[in-house]
Amino acid sequence: MTLSERAKRIRAVALDIDGVLTDGRIGYGNGAGEIKFFDVKDGLGIKLLQRSGIKVGILSGRSSQANRTRIAELGLDFAIEGSHDKGSALEELAAQLGGETSEILFVGDDLVDLPAMRRAGVAIAVGDATAEARQAADLATQRPGGRGAVREAAEWLLREQGKWDDLVTHYREKL
Repeated sequence: MTLSERAKRIRAVALDIDGVLTDGRIGYGNGAGEIKFFDVKDGLGIKLLQRSGIKVGILSGRSSQANRTRIAELGLDFAIEGSHDKGSALEELAAQLGGETSEILFVGDDLVDLPAMRRAGVAIAVGDATAEARQAADLATQRPGGRGAVREAAEWLLREQGKWDDLVTHYREKL
């Protein structure tokens, strides 16, 4: 099956957080919490996926309040944090969604993402992913993690599924 054919079967997108939705840096201030930066274009890409009927959520090895704040703000459809076996977590997610891993697109950037990337229907590595993640991926974004890579992946998928033009028209008609 071609990549385009596999893309048409995607019903859900699972994203790593650190290095995909963020640039991978974690900051600590005087308070107890951590600081992460998220790209608003990635956020709109996620909302576009959801608007087109695709479920979107995260599959992260770490758990943090910063993650949960962004998850809530975006209204993500699912969130699996603290997963140290992302391959098994992807299989559990597919079962929860009533489908198969072949219907999930996974975006990752590092070694811990390889098991999920190998099981996903489509695997995308962000532009600054490790060589191993890029090798395991079906394609890689030009943009780095935390700087528009998720938006780029979302646009690619929406174009492959023939949904992009209708979404753009929706925004043009609002003007």
